[in-house]
Amino acid sequence: MSSSQLEIVCAHSPDSDDAFMFYGLATKKIRSNILTFRHVLEDIESLNKKAMEGVYELTAISYHAYPYVADKYVILSSGSSIGDGYGPMVVSTRQMSPEDIKGKRIAIPGTMTTAFLTLKLFQPDFEQVVIPFDQIIDAVKDGLVDAGLIIHEGQLTYSSGGLYNALDLGKWFKTKYGLPLPLGGNALRRDLSDEVKLECSRVMRESIQFSLDHREEALNYAMQFARDLDPGLADKFVGMYVNHYTVDGGEIVPRAVQKLLDLGFEAGLIPHKTTVEVIR
Repeated sequence: MSSSQLEIVCAHSPDSDDAFMFYGLATKKIRSNILTFRHVLEDIESLNKKAMEGVYELTAISYHAYPYVADKYVILSSGSSIGDGYGPMVVSTRQMSPEDIKGKRIAIPGTMTTAFLTLKLFQPDFEQVVIPFDQIIDAVKDGLVDAGLIIHEGQLTYSSGGLYNALDLGKWFKTKYGLPLPLGGNALRRDLSDEVKLECSRVMRESIQFSLDHREEALNYAMQFARDLDPGLADKFVGMYVNHYTVDGGEIVPRAVQKLLDLGFEAGLIPHKTTVEVIR
């Protein structure tokens, strides 16, 4: 690093889709003349909380968290995880209809997750129990809760554990509003210069495109972070959440995020109205 280069701390989760999209940047296949990047890996709920304090220059966040950090961050056009007709699910040990969710005791992966916000929009009346996301399937199997809200790779592995899908929130959102469900994205600190913001946007977009163009090597890199997933499932999971919307959210992703946050505000789940701001 030359003295003229500014260090940007990139914080993201160790999930295989995040690791996949940051591959080009993390392995220095994508470089910048004016910036260097240091990567920090933390779970998404921790990142949401740290974003409220403006800890990292570039950080992954849940879109549900954006109203709480919008004073410090803007959204990058690239790097969004979008469920286009699929998304987080409510699963249980017996077959349930979406209507059966009402009043149930449901394990959730965190109150700042977009999955939780979306479930509250679908059904406000349930008892929430916060459990780390990777322990939710076991909690459902052990009968600690009536159902579990699953995110990440659990969306592909729940049925092998004998669980049933009661509700797919991405499918519900697409059917009801005609939009993909925006789960998380990359946020960039507002206090950075315009030059730095545009450069971060460029390298992020190029890193994602590089991974898509070099899928096998990027997947091999991401596999070291995948929790007990075989390569086929990791490939499928990455394919679900790293797509054309991830390279560039265009007009659709900001519109979908705005819709989600407006619905949350109208339902009293988000304390103030928030306008989504995007760096392209």
